Amino acid sequence: MDIINLGATDGLPPVNWANVVEKLDAGSPPAPDAHNARTTWLSTVNEDGSPHVTAVGALWLDGNFWFQTGSGTRKGRNVARDPRCSIAVSIRDADVVAEGEAERETDPLTLTRLAKAWADQGWPAEVDETGSGITAPFNAPSQGPPPWNVFRIKPHSVTVVLGTEPGGLTRFRF
Repeated sequence: MDIINLGATDGLPPVNWANVVEKLDAGSPPAPDAHNARTTWLSTVNEDGSPHVTAVGALWLDGNFWFQTGSGTRKGRNVARDPRCSIAVSIRDADVVAEGEAERETDPLTLTRLAKAWADQGWPAEVDETGSGITAPFNAPSQGPPPWNVFRIKPHSVTVVLGTEPGGLTRFRF
């Protein structure tokens, strides 16, 4: 892993990646009383090259971000055509932006683990009858009907901005 301290010229220490992973693993909200604790933003590339940003119910699991969507959604069409994307989330005392490529996950065992993780957060997802997607009694209306495809974003770069003293701004490249 390469560590680039973007705050060095301001005398800031580099961010400690292990602390960030610990908060991501714990599902740490931005603040104890935060109402947007689950808001995660996914940015994909439209066909004309312009950005598309949308909120997603993403998970952080096993060092990857995971999201689900219908194949007919704009984000679904975008990542099928061009897998480059970024995902942004606020955690306790920091903002995190990960860049990578979305890759569809179809392994039934992995999907079972992910469905359980979503269910543990209150969304009753389960693997669909084909074993290659997920379903649930409800989802955002814009997702279209189930089953929904699941995508993994394995970050190749993560930028972290600390929101507490002494502050920090660091990019991690994997």
